[in-house]
Amino acid sequence: MLDREGFRPNVGIILLNQKNQVFWGKRIRSHSWQFPQGGIDRGETPEQAMFRELHEEVGLLPEHVTIVARTRDWLRYEVPDRFIRRDARGHYKGQKQIWYLLRLVAQDWNLNLRATSHPEFDAWRWNDYWVPLDVVVEFKRDVYQMALTELARYLPKGDARGRYLRGMQRPARGERSPFARLGGIEMELPPGASFDPTPPDTQDQDAVRT
Repeated sequence: MLDREGFRPNVGIILLNQKNQVFWGKRIRSHSWQFPQGGIDRGETPEQAMFRELHEEVGLLPEHVTIVARTRDWLRYEVPDRFIRRDARGHYKGQKQIWYLLRLVAQDWNLNLRATSHPEFDAWRWNDYWVPLDVVVEFKRDVYQMALTELARYLPKGDARGRYLRGMQRPARGERSPFARLGGIEMELPPGASFDPTPPDTQDQDAVRT
């Protein structure tokens, strides 16, 4: 379902825990990390699509979260041709998104990346609110920054700090560092995970679908 300009309606989800950290998901079989997102089906409202995607991608139900805020207007990004299926080129242009800021009111163990037979993520972690944009696929970075900036005003006072992840404590001598350094930014990684600063083109080959 595309609008007249060739943009597919979509929702994005920023999920907070009680420490105002955000859910950060690793795309399945890739080194790309991102927020949950997905298309709005015909006949759905953005809120209905958000709750459906929340369950499909991270296994949560409406009673597991509260809605803190949403972006006022659509945020758009264009998808480069190399990420678009050949049969969609010429009429598909990109995504227009409504972003929701949610707070988790349940326990972490309610998160389930295998809630459906077509998982989007194969790992996840809690990250500081201002995620490092260097590890987001390039054509989504401006939308991420706009969404985070607009929704930061709804965080408790004192928590909307800085635009990017700040330096973290370094390991003691002889310990293996759990951090990846990308573009001057250090980010904590889950066990066994790594970041590729120049991910392959195939990491977002399903951009039309998601």
